[in-house]
Amino acid sequence: MSTDAPSLPDPQTLFEEAPCGLVVTKEDGTILRANLTFSHWIGFSQPELCGKRFQELLTMGGRIFHQTHWAPLMQMQGSVAEVKLDLVHRDKRTVTMLLNGVRREHASGSFYELALFGTTDRDKYERELVKARKVAEDLLREKTATETALQNAQDELKSAYEIAQRRASFAEQMVAIVSHDLKNPLTAIKMASDILARGERTAKETRMLGHISQSADRAERMIADLLDFTLAKVGSGIAISPSTVDLHKVVSQSVGELRIAFPKATLLHNAIGAGRAYLDADRVQQIIGNLVANSVAYGDLQQPITITSRQEEYEASVSVHNQGPVIPQSLKAILFEPMTRGTETDSDARSVGLGLFIVREIAKAHEGHVSVDSSTGSGTTFDVHFPAIDADRE
Repeated sequence: MSTDAPSLPDPQTLFEEAPCGLVVTKEDGTILRANLTFSHWIGFSQPELCGKRFQELLTMGGRIFHQTHWAPLMQMQGSVAEVKLDLVHRDKRTVTMLLNGVRREHASGSFYELALFGTTDRDKYERELVKARKVAEDLLREKTATETALQNAQDELKSAYEIAQRRASFAEQMVAIVSHDLKNPLTAIKMASDILARGERTAKETRMLGHISQSADRAERMIADLLDFTLAKVGSGIAISPSTVDLHKVVSQSVGELRIAFPKATLLHNAIGAGRAYLDADRVQQIIGNLVANSVAYGDLQQPITITSRQEEYEASVSVHNQGPVIPQSLKAILFEPMTRGTETDSDARSVGLGLFIVREIAKAHEGHVSVDSSTGSGTTFDVHFPAIDADRE
């Protein structure tokens, strides 16, 4: 069973309307025939093109290239491929084309068959490609420069951090050394004032000895705070030695001593719950002392300061409440940081701004935490919680 072959355009139409320019010339370049496509591209009619030499359609650079490059190649190897040429349009503008050509021998002589392709889209693509490559190279250079700058900044930051660490470590070590060495002369001052107070003294001398003793006590508390601060920052944290204790008894004893240290304050102790706790009694008393000193410094001494000890089955806590001014919200975030004070007003009850920081560090050493609540009318309460109490531990 046969089928009819598809009907194709006649050879004349295929030649005239080919998607490329087709030109046939003699060896000397004289155009014998050019299709309609080439005629439209170059702006000359087909009759005008016939008889012209192909070289006449080229720019000066194209003519030189024809004579030195592709014409010799056609003579020697019989073909050229993808030769880029600039041709002059009838309106004098330049038209760039790619030329493929072959040399064919016929009985009547040698002829050149040329196929020419427009390069507008290709040139545009190549320009975009070059542009994209330049952008990529610029981005790569910027990336490299940024990475270099970042590395330099990191190196400088690391160096500055190491220097700062060394300075901080040196400063903290000096604080520890000086604080430790100050304890001996202070102890001597306290002993001397105690001995002098035992004899007969005038009222003025008694007041002066009292001031000496109070100042020595305050200096001792400051030194103790500085030593604890150094341990917390340089060492592995504040050390504790917990044992099974009666929390209420520990707090009651501490409140009794603080009544002597702060005679102008009214200290009340509330005990809630029963049982024993596994805590460092000395450190708990230090917590109470720091919180009471803070309440004396910032609270209203016309109102009592209430210390509450609470013992429950799985938790123990200590709270200190005063009726002082409300703590600003902006200060709460940094209240437990070292060297932080609620006000710049001086007071004998204030130390170097480490009291609340040490309270927090002691709570952390017991695996506990500290919080503060402050509002108008209710006053300010510091709560220290000691979770997971195991009364059977020794």
